[in-house]
Amino acid sequence: MAVVGEVQKNNTEKFIVEAKEFKGKRFVDVRVYYLDKKDDEYKPTKKGITLTTNTYEPLIKLITEAYQKIQKEDI
Repeated sequence: MAVVGEVQKNNTEKFIVEAKEFKGKRFVDVRVYYLDKKDDEYKPTKKGITLTTNTYEPLIKLITEAYQKIQKEDI
């Protein structure tokens, strides 16, 4: 597991992007982490998405298209 980066979502949550391998398969995991106030550490939630090599490129393409639409206000 290798953390690639993170993006703060709000005061108590952030997205963490990781490159992972499980049972010989590689994937990208984007997960929401929350701030546990008990120990002041971020912990993973069930909210997230796992992208395999088959789903990564098509999904990134669609996300990019959606982003371009909202930038142009072409909704």
